Formats: sequence, C-alpha cells, structure tokens
Amino acid sequence: MKKKLTIGLFGFGVVGQGLYNVLSQTQGVKAEIKRIVIKDKTKTRSLPSELFTTNKEDVLNDPSIDIVVELINDHVAAFDIVKEAVTRGKHVVTANKRMLAENLEEIYSLQQQYGKSILYEGSVCGSIPIIRNLEEYYDNDLLTSIEGIFNGSTNYILTKVFEEKKSYADALVKAQELGFAETDPALDVEGYDPKFKLVIAIAHTFGVFVQPHQVINIGIDKISETDLKYAKENNLSIKLVARAFKQGTKVFGFVAPQFIEQHHPLASIRNEYNAVLVEGAFAEKQTFVGKGAGSYPTGSAVLSDVSALTYGYCYEYKKRLQHEPLTFSNDLLVEAVVSFEKEIPITIHDFEKFKSGYAANSKQLLCGLVSLEKLKTWSALPGVSVVLAPNAEFKVSVREKTSVLEVA
Repeated sequence: MKKKLTIGLFGFGVVGQGLYNVLSQTQGVKAEIKRIVIKDKTKTRSLPSELFTTNKEDVLNDPSIDIVVELINDHVAAFDIVKEAVTRGKHVVTANKRMLAENLEEIYSLQQQYGKSILYEGSVCGSIPIIRNLEEYYDNDLLTSIEGIFNGSTNYILTKVFEEKKSYADALVKAQELGFAETDPALDVEGYDPKFKLVIAIAHTFGVFVQPHQVINIGIDKISETDLKYAKENNLSIKLVARAFKQGTKVFGFVAPQFIEQHHPLASIRNEYNAVLVEGAFAEKQTFVGKGAGSYPTGSAVLSDVSALTYGYCYEYKKRLQHEPLTFSNDLLVEAVVSFEKEIPITIHDFEKFKSGYAANSKQLLCGLVSLEKLKTWSALPGVSVVLAPNAEFKVSVREKTSVLEVA
C-alpha cells in the first residue's frame, strides 16, 4: 500500500526543476518536496524562498523527511550526501551516474547494512526504465548482452552532422544550449558519460561491479572528415555505442563510435533519443527507445523512483546471486576502421587480421581486427580516429580463449 513521502531535494538545476514540475502535475504519486538545498541563495528562483536552504543539515537532520533526492553536479559531494542520508535512516534517489559508477559496490553495501533503498533509474538513459527492467523483467533470464546509444548529446550532435550537414563544433554548441550536453562537454564527446552508465548497467545485467577506469572509452571528438566520407559513400551512419556482453565466465564492455548500417535498430535513433538493446537466452532481442536527455525525461525517471519508494521498492541485484561470479576483461580483438595522417606509424602489421584499406588526401584508412587496448592507445594520438566497423567482428583474445562473435 502506498504511503505519502516527504522529500528533501539537493540541487535545483535542469533535472531538479524537471522533477518539481513533473511531481506537481502528477496526481498518482503521494509525495511532496519540503526543502531544496542549493549553493546560491541569492539567485532568483521561481518558487517561494522559504523552500530553499544552503544548509544540508536542514534536510539531513529533519526527521519528517523520508527521501533525499540528490541531483547535484559534484560527484564527490553527491556521494557524501548519499552516505549521510542512508546512515541517518533516509532512502535516496539519485541520477548522478559518475558518483554511482565510481562507488557502486559501496552503495550496494550501504543498502545491505542500513536496510534503506538507493534508487537511480534516472542515471542510465533518461526516460528509458532499463534498470527496473533488468531487475524485474529479466530477473531470471540468462542475459548475454546489452548495448545501445547511452548518451543523448552525442547522438544529437551526430544527427545534426549527418542529417543537417552542420559542423561538429556548431552541433556541440547547440546541444549545450538545449541542456543536452554536460557542463564539461568532454564527459559526453569523449565517451565518459556513456561509460559511467554502462558500468551501472553491467552491475544489473551480469551482477559484476566494475570500476570506470577498467572500461575503455573512445569518443566522437576525433571523428574525421575521412570517416564521414567513408560513411556517406557506404550508406552508413555513425553512432556512439556502449556495449557489454558475456562470453564464458568473462564480461567484456567498452564504449566506441561505430559505423551503423541503415537497417540496424540504432540507425533510426535520432537527436537526444537513447536506445538500449538487450539480448537473453529466453526473451531473445528486445529494444527500448526513449529520450535520454532533458529536464522532463530525466525528471520523470527520478519521479518513478520516488513512486516506487511509496511501496517500499529496493534493488535486489539478483544477477549477483544466480551464477558463478563473472570477471571483467579487456582481452578482446575488435574489428575497427582506423583513419590517420600518413606520417603516423600505424601499419597493416599492427592488426591481428588486416582486412582492407586505402589512402587519399594525405590520409590513410585501415580496417581489421586489432586489440581493444591498442585501439585506446591509438585514439589518444593526435590525428587518429577510431570507428568500429559495421557488423563488427569481436574475437576473444588468445589470453582468454579463442572465440569469434558477430556483434552488430
């Protein structure tokens, strides 16, 4: 049975305001916001001033507040808020993906120790209820992979570049103006934001806690004119894809741009929309699509967690209990297209299996199987762009076992 809950809110930015507006227009959720903790009390607000405070103790020490909703940008301060709230007997709802990704195992332990829920549906792919589905709908399915477009701002940028012929710089500025891009654009365009989300998704898909530094991320900031020309000539688009899959007792996961064929489910995902593709032994392949950025989409996901707390919901992390422990690995060969200036010392001999290549306008383009670690090293070099091949072949390294997978 639902009970009415009182909320203490930290942060009143894009998502915080979205939550307030969605909650005020929703009749079915029995909850109200009592206090909002902000940094700058002199800033003009649209709500009565008595709602706001700069003192976190006004929320944490208030026994009438049941839920702390944490929606600030500072991931370090956010974790302190989460820990203090739980230890003082309050449930927590958060959308801070970096904070979660860097501290997820401890957050899991805090829930077990104090018997309080920490929910974070809004942290992964905005309005798509993927975590709840992984926990409940797929609780007994033998999941083999999860992948998709986990970042709305990069997808918005790539949509504008391909469909409206805008420059990368102009598309990025527009994404920031619309509130899709992070304050630091590097978090989006260099692939850190989708990596944090992938780390969280891996915990609920495979029951494995991974630290973000273990997961390789290659962004869209180095995509070249050569890549765009290659895509257009071959009727392809480019998407920034986060993926993780299980092979034997290993879980592999990384973020990288990929050439996508027009018939692929991700090809039609435009602007700030996200998509998640889940594959299991029983449910087989399913696709979830929804807005991944913006005030209302993320605010509605946060509100869904608040609603869940009115009937005592908590994550059970069921996949941790269903099989022998899995381990995370980067020992993988990946089929990729690498474009670079001619003077950069990359040759066909650097590939485990070279497939094709050409040179034009002082640029070289080579395609083949290469180690994931080497791709990360190359992507950090000036003038080098790395994009996964369409229908990329993945091969588990000989250090693990020989196995070839075809992953779209």
